[in-house]
Amino acid sequence: MSADGPNAAERLTEVVPRQEHVQSLARGLAVIKAFNGDRPAQTLSDVARATGLTRAAARRFLLTLAELGYVRTDGRLFTLTPRVLELGYSYLSALSLPEVAEPHLEELVQLVHESASVAVLDGSDVVYVARVATSRIMTVSITIGTRFPAYATSMGRVLLAALSPAELDQRLGDPRRLTERTIADPAALRDVLGDVRAAGYCLVDQELEEGLRSIAVPIRDNTGRVIAAANVSTHTSRGTRAWLRDEALLHLRACALGIQQDLRGARGA
Repeated sequence: MSADGPNAAERLTEVVPRQEHVQSLARGLAVIKAFNGDRPAQTLSDVARATGLTRAAARRFLLTLAELGYVRTDGRLFTLTPRVLELGYSYLSALSLPEVAEPHLEELVQLVHESASVAVLDGSDVVYVARVATSRIMTVSITIGTRFPAYATSMGRVLLAALSPAELDQRLGDPRRLTERTIADPAALRDVLGDVRAAGYCLVDQELEEGLRSIAVPIRDNTGRVIAAANVSTHTSRGTRAWLRDEALLHLRACALGIQQDLRGARGA
């Protein structure tokens, strides 16, 4: 373990019993996850440092991934290839959620003239699986696959509110203040999640980023289980809290209902 905590390979090890753990698979996935928007091209030393692997081990994994077509190199720098998308799209295709959600999000955006998204919960993060954007309202670009800490987002809180107490303990993560308004106290967050559960929606005001407001509702499967969340996001200069609650929420709930109905049809429910 590094001085700053477990590295990527060690975190993957923690999720399964040791006797069931395939270490080489965990390390290969850790190498892939070492690349991101801030570090799209890395040297062998960069990858070794990010994963906690030795240079020799990192080299073996990178060359294997290159042979399989997931990584390319110019002899010094390594980058992922588009083939890596197959790993994520296999999940998305099986889920069928993005394809179903997109036309409903497009209709919602036409009504509210603000960006709309659908996300799912992955660990303690929300992951965007569908999005229709208008003007850019955040300093970071949001694309399919973008992750944010669930506790600080409207969609994340909707998803966290649907969990059992035991699941919530595992997925709440390590709340930290991202802005002056961020609720980072675990007890206070649990109170907020109780309110979200009762209300059936969540409004977050500048807790993820200054100037950003959003409102989210759950998307449920045919058993009533929350499987995703949909939101409308706006800049504080355009959308007030009252507008989000009184107008945007009505259209957002209709959008989520349409996604639910079509999703059940797509799955033959």
